Amino acid sequence: MTGLIRGIAEADWPQVAALEAGAYADTPLTEGEAGLRSRASAATSFVLDLDGRIAGYVLALPYRRFHCPDPARPDEAAHHAANLHLHDLVVSAPLRRRGLGTRLARHLGDVARARGFATLSLVAIAGREPFWRANGYHPHHEARVPAGYGSGAVYMSAPVAALRRAG
Repeated sequence: MTGLIRGIAEADWPQVAALEAGAYADTPLTEGEAGLRSRASAATSFVLDLDGRIAGYVLALPYRRFHCPDPARPDEAAHHAANLHLHDLVVSAPLRRRGLGTRLARHLGDVARARGFATLSLVAIAGREPFWRANGYHPHHEARVPAGYGSGAVYMSAPVAALRRAG
């Protein structure tokens, strides 16, 4: 299963929002389409297209290092930042554990490298810290994470130069 990683088209947003709603059902993390759009920079946000169906997505935006968007309110990218913040990565439930999330993460790392970002950051939620550690990220427990991410959320980052390239 390969699929095409491509930029998010206007027509993709309803499917992206539906994937997000399914991934975070029964949690306060669902942001809806407007919130998701505010977390996506066109140059650094992508969908995984499997034969015309959106099977996953990654939303990232330039953001100050050791800071992250508050999920309780829309935000804007910090266009001057040397840090790219991965706000959300979701793969459709039936397709998880097939390496697609890692593929999206590596693609984002390649794009960050090509665009000159020094670091990539994210907030690991709901016990996902081991996944992100396996993908080269390190926790920064001193960084403040808004309560909206839930208990146990951890800010993590990685130098772009240290991330593995997509293969």
